[in-house]
Amino acid sequence: MNTRTETDFTPVDQDLYAKAFQLLDPDPTPEPTAPAASAAPVPVPRPTAPPVRLTGPVEETLTDALAFLDTHGWARHALVHPEGARCSIGALRAAAGARNAAYCDAGNLLLDEARRQHGKKWETIPSWNDSHTGTQVRSVWEAAIRRAHHMNI
Repeated sequence: MNTRTETDFTPVDQDLYAKAFQLLDPDPTPEPTAPAASAAPVPVPRPTAPPVRLTGPVEETLTDALAFLDTHGWARHALVHPEGARCSIGALRAAAGARNAAYCDAGNLLLDEARRQHGKKWETIPSWNDSHTGTQVRSVWEAAIRRAHHMNI
């Protein structure tokens, strides 16, 4: 079936739009031309940064407590010595600021490390702290901080 439709449309002058735009903007700014594309893209070297690792609250509490011991001194048989030194549990309390989850977890990790290094008989941090030398206590602190770091806690 061939159907032909006759229309009475007036043909449009193709230059009509160009003439109208020239009347609106008689001195058009030419559009910038894009630079010629190179044959192959040049790779841009990207610096590789090590992955960012955040310090967990337990590691932070242990680290701050050991720094407190380094600054104020370590004590035996007293939570706080009159001159400001503290035992291990006193340093934990000072570092945590409150008996929060980080304080509890840091204490548990410290006691666990003390048991690893000095035997399972230790029931509390104060009893372990009072029965060992400063070097032995520091060794446990440092190992507990490393464990918290590796556990990302």
